[in-house]
Amino acid sequence: MGQENLNMPKKSDQGETIKREITKYARFWFWFALSLLLALLAGHLYLRYTPRIYQSTAKIQILNKSKGLELPSASFIFSRSSINLENETEILKSYRIIEEVVKNLNLTMEYYEKGNVLTSEIDGFPFKVIKTIDNELITGQSFTIAVKADSFEVYAGGSESPIVIPNFNSYLIKHNLPFELKLNDSKTIKDSKGKTYILRLTSIQNATNKLKGSISLTALGKGSDLLKLDYKSESRAKSERVLNELVAVFNDDGVRDRQEVSKRTINFINERFASLAKELDSIEVKKKDFKQSNSLINIEADAALGIQKREESEGLVFEVENQLLLSDLLKESLTVKDSSSELLPANIGLESGNVNNLVSQYNALVFERDKLKISGGDNNPQVKIVNEKIRDVQDNINESIASYKDQLNASKRQFEARNRMFSSQVSGLPLKEKIMRSIERQQNIKESLYLFLLQKKEEAAINLAITEPSIKVVEYALSSAVPVSTPPKTVYMMSLFVGFLVPFGILYIVILLDTKVKSKHDIELRVPNVPVVAELPKIKDQDLVFRDPNERSVQAEAFRILSSNVNYILANITSSKGKVIYCTSTIKGEGKTYVGINLSLALASINKKVLLIGADLRNPQIHNYTEHTKDEMGLSNYLHDDNFEWRQVVIQGFVKYPNHDTLLSGSIPPNPTQLLTNGRFETLLNEAKELYDYIIVDTAPTILVTDTMLISEYADATLYLVRSGFTEKALLEYSKNLSNSNRLKNMAYVINGVGASKAYGYTYNYGYSYGYGGKT
Repeated sequence: MGQENLNMPKKSDQGETIKREITKYARFWFWFALSLLLALLAGHLYLRYTPRIYQSTAKIQILNKSKGLELPSASFIFSRSSINLENETEILKSYRIIEEVVKNLNLTMEYYEKGNVLTSEIDGFPFKVIKTIDNELITGQSFTIAVKADSFEVYAGGSESPIVIPNFNSYLIKHNLPFELKLNDSKTIKDSKGKTYILRLTSIQNATNKLKGSISLTALGKGSDLLKLDYKSESRAKSERVLNELVAVFNDDGVRDRQEVSKRTINFINERFASLAKELDSIEVKKKDFKQSNSLINIEADAALGIQKREESEGLVFEVENQLLLSDLLKESLTVKDSSSELLPANIGLESGNVNNLVSQYNALVFERDKLKISGGDNNPQVKIVNEKIRDVQDNINESIASYKDQLNASKRQFEARNRMFSSQVSGLPLKEKIMRSIERQQNIKESLYLFLLQKKEEAAINLAITEPSIKVVEYALSSAVPVSTPPKTVYMMSLFVGFLVPFGILYIVILLDTKVKSKHDIELRVPNVPVVAELPKIKDQDLVFRDPNERSVQAEAFRILSSNVNYILANITSSKGKVIYCTSTIKGEGKTYVGINLSLALASINKKVLLIGADLRNPQIHNYTEHTKDEMGLSNYLHDDNFEWRQVVIQGFVKYPNHDTLLSGSIPPNPTQLLTNGRFETLLNEAKELYDYIIVDTAPTILVTDTMLISEYADATLYLVRSGFTEKALLEYSKNLSNSNRLKNMAYVINGVGASKAYGYTYNYGYSYGYGGKT
């Protein structure tokens, strides 16, 4: 039952795994503490001797540059913004704008304060520095200014001989410096005495390029018209001045551009007014002359009057022709009536009163004749008289008609002439109208252009007077309270991180490349079916053998636990005789002899009769823990001599353990394999089982010799030693195969030296080469 419990595979516990990984590194806490301390010290030194860079930030809104009095277009209404921030960004960082900032702030002069360790840039000196050289003549110079008790000492470049300026006023002496120095007041110089300052003059091109490269612009959000301006330097005051000046220069540049447009518009309109006035005067004179020469007042009125007169003239001609036609009809009717003497048509529309009267007389005579004919006949003299009168009247009518027709023809010719005159006047009107309209069109165009330019002039004048700014300042320049390039909190955090990471990384690589067994977990991962019955701690500065059965040391308790666990793996052994326990290992140096001795003592301390046998005939070690030598007789003598009695050489190597006996290895034989397989070893074990409760056998390592394999069948349990920090993990595969093939009976692992990262304090001098001449 106990062995089954030891062999039961354990479930993976994530918490235990994490704890095990942490513990793996926690035991090196000293190196972590030392690394963190050194890293924090390095961070402090870095902050102490590294210039602190501060960031200043300003925010501006780019305003729409459309004319102030113009209505917004449809594209402006339906789009969120018509501003191209990329273009504005390029303008802001253009060489022209940056150069103007450099000139306005006199950035060709750079100010530094020299410290004992660090030289820092400042916004200005506590005294006046007036440059006396044009920017174009500056090629790049450096001057060191030392403030003494009553004077300035100026060192030009690398010169060692100073120019002394007494009374802190360079105007009082002659010098060839490109600047003048003068004290502001006596108070400001008190704090500066003993200090050293550096003045650097740089060309305007270099200053502009430097400033241009230091300013960064960022759009705030997608589709936004806001820009963020960033500038970093050692002096917060300088950074804020630079950004605020850049904003002002950019705004003034935009305002000037729009004002320039308004000014040019006004000048252009004034020039055009002079020429337009002359052109309008010329057109007015031309229009007047054309009307006078063509007797025109108004084309429409003249055309209507001409058409009316032509229509009236045509009506008169029509009436005349109608009268002529009526005259011809009357004459034709009169010719027909000449034979029949019938009545003539009266009131047919002739407008000649004489003809109408004669027709009336004629008809009256015809009525009279017809009456007379009825009463007197045709030959009646009265009828003849009346017929004569009728013929006379008829002749008069013909003459009257002829005269009336002549009158009508004359009138017709007159009316036709007038009609032709009026028609000619009307037909000439379109050409005159065309010419007149051309003149008026030119006049209207010039007048419209004049009015349009006049309106634009007023608009330009108003825009010039109320020109809006190009930008709106959202935030003026503000500087960060802590450095951005070397903020102390970040430096210390990085120091802690590096201080932790360096030892962790080194340990991780060391552990990763370490192929040694360290703990029970390493064995369980590779050999899960073989139990680990004990983990023995590394023992320092004390006897490796607990010689007092009542000892309460960590070592003693560990081996008592081992002895208890050994009973679990022996639970399946039902024999009442003594139990045989082998202690072996893969290679020498893993502590099998140490474990065998202390296990036997632990069992003896609980009043069990125990026999410890040194079966490592090639390199015996048990004698080192007793007061005996390896040359004394023991197991090898018994195995070699059939008449030798092993009980005669059993010793009590540990005086406080009366129940503990030891059988040393004896003289080192030349043929240990033959001795172990001659049958006498089995006989020894059988005899010992009758006398002892436990027989602990210290056997040889298994990897290079077969001694242990040859006698493994006599064991009730085999304790396979693995030494922490010494045994290679690859060797576990060898012991696993021994267990799986049952070449070692009832095998269980014992881990020795747990917690140790180095070899034991004592040495077995086992190497991978196994021989007879091992050092004891």
